[in-house]
Amino acid sequence: MQAYRALEATFARIAALEDASGILGWDAQTLMPDGAAEGRGDQIAVLRGLAHDLLTEPATADRLAAAEEAGGLDDWSRANLAEMRRAHTHAAAVPRDLVEASSRAVSRAEMTWREARRTADFALLRPDLAEVLALQREIGRAKGEALGLSPYDALLDSYDPGLRQDAIDPLFAVLEAELPGLIGEAQDRQAAAGPAPVPEGPFPVEAQRRVGLALMRAAGFDFARGRLDVSLHPFCGGATDDVRITTRYDEADFARALMGVLHETGHALYEQGRPAAWRRQPVGAARGMSLHESQSLTLEMQAGRSREFVAYLAPLVREAFGGTGPAWEADALHRNYTRVAPGFIRVDADECTYPAHILLRYRLERALIRGEMEIGDLPGAFDEGLHRLLGLTVPDDAHGCLQDIHWPGGAWGYFPTYTLGAMMAAQLFDAACTAEPDLRPGLARGDFSPLVGWLRTHVHAKGSVAGTQEILAAATGRPLDAGVFLGHLRRRYLDA
Repeated sequence: MQAYRALEATFARIAALEDASGILGWDAQTLMPDGAAEGRGDQIAVLRGLAHDLLTEPATADRLAAAEEAGGLDDWSRANLAEMRRAHTHAAAVPRDLVEASSRAVSRAEMTWREARRTADFALLRPDLAEVLALQREIGRAKGEALGLSPYDALLDSYDPGLRQDAIDPLFAVLEAELPGLIGEAQDRQAAAGPAPVPEGPFPVEAQRRVGLALMRAAGFDFARGRLDVSLHPFCGGATDDVRITTRYDEADFARALMGVLHETGHALYEQGRPAAWRRQPVGAARGMSLHESQSLTLEMQAGRSREFVAYLAPLVREAFGGTGPAWEADALHRNYTRVAPGFIRVDADECTYPAHILLRYRLERALIRGEMEIGDLPGAFDEGLHRLLGLTVPDDAHGCLQDIHWPGGAWGYFPTYTLGAMMAAQLFDAACTAEPDLRPGLARGDFSPLVGWLRTHVHAKGSVAGTQEILAAATGRPLDAGVFLGHLRRRYLDA
């Protein structure tokens, strides 16, 4: 027990270092002047290096072995110890100098990406991205050797414990086979119905912000432990009990920011709802990014684009923007929010075409990590893949391989979790609606409490006490099933 208590103290210190890195990272993407980028990269690298040292010092390994041998722990503490071991195995596989080198390379690449994306110039990013990729390959190999996995599976495991390519591939194969026909049918159905009238802007940013804050309050976001800001790429970050979310505004389209706010609020609610007694311990962390993404998509896609919620939203936005006429009626808004139209930008994609964006990125990053493709081939391969999957001709790199921050940000192995999360969201929402008869009527009143309360009990409060599939199966009564997601899409886009 003494060894285990010492480990709890060590991991609480690691959590504090990670929280500090989180706030510095949030600042780098929101408020930090560009000239501070190099120094900020050094600061974050040092913090990550310190956390790595705590994880990998000999005393930590000795205490893990002693605690595992001693036993005598309750269920949560045993799960916590298992998560400590998993974190130690990942960290011990990667030398400290590699951790810091990767952190610095990522900081440089993220700043270069901003300019490259703005100017649609992949050549500007290529050297920095090549360095990030080389280091990710090295990290993947090191972790793979320690875990007995391929490099790419080891990177997947970093974001979603237990996730493997052989679990992803059959699920994605079902989507790839079924979605083209579904997308075609949905587009035919919408064409027959004719276009819905679209609200005309401009829509002032401050008015959009006020509506976004109102939606966050309706969903139950705790502003005493979080805030909303602006960034080039929307995200949820910050620290324990200080959850920072961002969105981006377009005065010609208020829906983009509002749906972005709902999406990031879903992430934030998961963070704010984690088990309080374990918040600075590994077992109190969110289980993994697939489940995390399911929370954002449950709020944005399942609830936020439902007819019931749009009935609540319509008068809210009419008042905020002074809208009048048919374009502001709930039916027209709902038709626009559920329009199926292949587009270039992943974060703006509808839920029918979105998986195609993830299928493409999954294949590309897997090939890059395996060494089957080099970084200079990325723009052409991206453009060809998007044309094959969605029939689009990419006009420039900003609409192609430069649109996401994930690869320059070092998040290799992250992309599959988005579509896995969408599938989980459909399954969780279906189970929640069955368990909570007032859920859909509540959304029509702007009352998210039946939904969020159910998620608090069945997902948020679980932390990492069980695996992703165990949490999902306990909540929904079945393992992840692509058929549930496809059934949701058919009901929304073909049967409504």
